[in-house]
Amino acid sequence: MTTTMSTHRRAVEQIRQSYAEIPGGAAPRLAKATSNLFRFRDGGRTAKLSARDLDEVISVDPETMTAEVQGMTTYEHLVDATLPYGLMPYVVPQLKTITLGGAVTGLGIESTSFRDGLPHESVEELEILTGDGRVVVARDDNEHRDLFRAFPNSYGTLGYALRIKIRLRKVQPYVHLTHVKFTDAGKCMLAMQEICDSMVYDGERVDFVDGVFFEPGELYLTLGRFSERAPYISDYTGMRIYYQSIRQRSRDWLTVRDYLWRWDTDWFWCSRAFGVQQSVVRSLMPRRWMRSDVYRRLVALDRKYGLTARVGRWRDQPVSESVIQDVETPVERGAEFLEFFHDKVGMTPVWMCPLRASSRWPIYPLEPGKLYVNFGFWGMVPLPRGQFDGYYNRLIERAVHDLDGHKSLYSTSFYARDQFWQLYNGDAYWPVKREYDPNGRLLDLYEKCVRGR
Repeated sequence: MTTTMSTHRRAVEQIRQSYAEIPGGAAPRLAKATSNLFRFRDGGRTAKLSARDLDEVISVDPETMTAEVQGMTTYEHLVDATLPYGLMPYVVPQLKTITLGGAVTGLGIESTSFRDGLPHESVEELEILTGDGRVVVARDDNEHRDLFRAFPNSYGTLGYALRIKIRLRKVQPYVHLTHVKFTDAGKCMLAMQEICDSMVYDGERVDFVDGVFFEPGELYLTLGRFSERAPYISDYTGMRIYYQSIRQRSRDWLTVRDYLWRWDTDWFWCSRAFGVQQSVVRSLMPRRWMRSDVYRRLVALDRKYGLTARVGRWRDQPVSESVIQDVETPVERGAEFLEFFHDKVGMTPVWMCPLRASSRWPIYPLEPGKLYVNFGFWGMVPLPRGQFDGYYNRLIERAVHDLDGHKSLYSTSFYARDQFWQLYNGDAYWPVKREYDPNGRLLDLYEKCVRGR
């Protein structure tokens, strides 16, 4: 889907007027067709702000290798618009319905992050509806530079991205994958460091790096490189399941599009919770339903009606806690984190994705140039007798920060207020908040991401 700049301007004026009409006592809340957040909020006194007319690609320029995109455009739509030109965004988050605005104001990551950082690092310009109702264009070289830099990890508390100008990179038609097995987490982390530093493995260029921890003696790094040709092409959008293939073959080839969305069909491995990995269920389920957004809606329905909890009580099963998080630790502490996580939480598999960030982004303060490993884990864990909801998530928060790491805020958090502002750089956040939302119409980052308002 594409739109024109004049149509975009009309949509901007519509959302600006809608924002101005929201009563002062109601907290604005962006109404989106899809969500990848796992902070389920009560309605409270909120007013929905429609973004239905801000979900298209404005233009793709193959000469400058840039794209102009509305804020609620999904990466699926952007990739479909750029691939015909032999281009893609520098970092394409794993799930099709993550939006450009969501990845910038939140955080996204993928297997190019070891080289290209996080999605916002390839953004050149942001058009933002600010908390005080203005529409401003923020760049790193204009008067709104502080807003431009503070916007990543602000989760809609400084404003909403209406238009994004993003840099693109050239691609080749296929991705050649090599799955490298390790039996020791420490050696796996050392290899990850060496490969990410050199961008070479076994004499070949490396364009993509991620991995999976299946159990303490079984870890894999998956190394990808672009290719003009492929001897065969695997398809993991039907009966075959991508993450299972990592254990079954050492090499593989995918089209570049299928590589970018390799995790989406089964929501990494979370589709097993819905029985979708059983062959009979899978053969009967339409492919169009095997998508992360479908599974996310099922989770939301289950939370709303408490179906899983009711079944668990009927079966006299222990109460479980939702443990859905992405965290980063320095690569040299990665093995320690995996040992802690397996011993205290025990959920498998765990996704591993290396990343380096630059120094321009103060609200998610990673050490510039340092290699971190993102660990992603998503599921339910039975609570020990006598423990209550939040037990595991608090354990993880303490462990991550003991290991000099950091945690994404798309899911539940339990920090005390002072600790939170120390970890997420309140000294940089609050001057920008006061400048662009002086009356506090939007919730602040702590109220939104920890208190869940």
